[in-house]
Amino acid sequence: MTRTTPSVLDLELVAAVGQRGFTVSATQLERWRTKMWLARAADWTDPETGELRPETVHRAACLADAARPGRSISWLGWIFWAIDDTPETATRLRAAVAGALERPFRRPGVDISQVPEGDTDEAFETRRETAARMHRNRRSPRKDFDGTLREGAAEAEFDLPPSRSVANMFHPALMDPGARMMVGGVADIGFEDLMEAWETASPSNTEMTRLIRAAHRDAALAGVDLFAQSPMAGGLRGLLRAVQEADDRTLCAAVRACAKGNGVLGILLLQRAPNEPEILRPLMADEMWDQWVRVGGFAPVLGIGGEAALAISVVQYLLIPGWAEDLERYQALMDTLLARPAV
Repeated sequence: MTRTTPSVLDLELVAAVGQRGFTVSATQLERWRTKMWLARAADWTDPETGELRPETVHRAACLADAARPGRSISWLGWIFWAIDDTPETATRLRAAVAGALERPFRRPGVDISQVPEGDTDEAFETRRETAARMHRNRRSPRKDFDGTLREGAAEAEFDLPPSRSVANMFHPALMDPGARMMVGGVADIGFEDLMEAWETASPSNTEMTRLIRAAHRDAALAGVDLFAQSPMAGGLRGLLRAVQEADDRTLCAAVRACAKGNGVLGILLLQRAPNEPEILRPLMADEMWDQWVRVGGFAPVLGIGGEAALAISVVQYLLIPGWAEDLERYQALMDTLLARPAV
């Protein structure tokens, strides 16, 4: 509820947004200001002309477009916090990203801070039982987004580049080791356990598992533990630590880059690819298709699923050396594809 009568400036912005085809109320404007998605009213106008700033009208129109009764605007609000990049908005952004990572644990009532650490048998068994709670009664999708695209391409007799990963990232065989890794980190599962799960999830791709085994063997001979270098080495605690310890500017840059990539990829896949399926070939041929789109669980819509996908991308940006540069390169590829005249 607005606390005072709408100001002249409120009414001007309501009218400006209406001219763009969207309906917004003064109550909503105040709510968005409170959440720091919209600047304070004193910053809405150009000090020289007194006119509403175009960026203020554009942001309010975007918020009005995303606003639906009973539905959060989701990660769209994260983008505005990241764009503003102030200590206050970064604090809200940090809490939102961490909350999205913790949400799958809160559903079954798991507080990761209360899960014991250490290598005692009791602590290990507690973590194992906690992981079992995580995926109990959860249904695994028959295929992930990649699998859906490949199934459609096969029906249309359209060849796509081979996958560098398992056929279905949500295969039931991966649920248990994935949950154990999230709860306790890579130390709670053995390399062979994980490889057996991968082989079960993708029995036709023996070459992939052979190459993974060879890479880990060669690294071990060189004194390097690739398993321990995984961004999942510390489980959820490690992911949360990366978000909490990132400086404000880096965190905001990560959200801006990942959200921009998510938006452009959504346009390419959902609007362009149905009529231009050849766009899929360069997208899927790049290693970032597996390292970002599939691992992050690309979700092109607003909502909880989209928040989780964006949060995973953000921690990859923060934790994996060279990942930010790879995303920037992939962004350039997507921008080039998007700039091509539509069929």
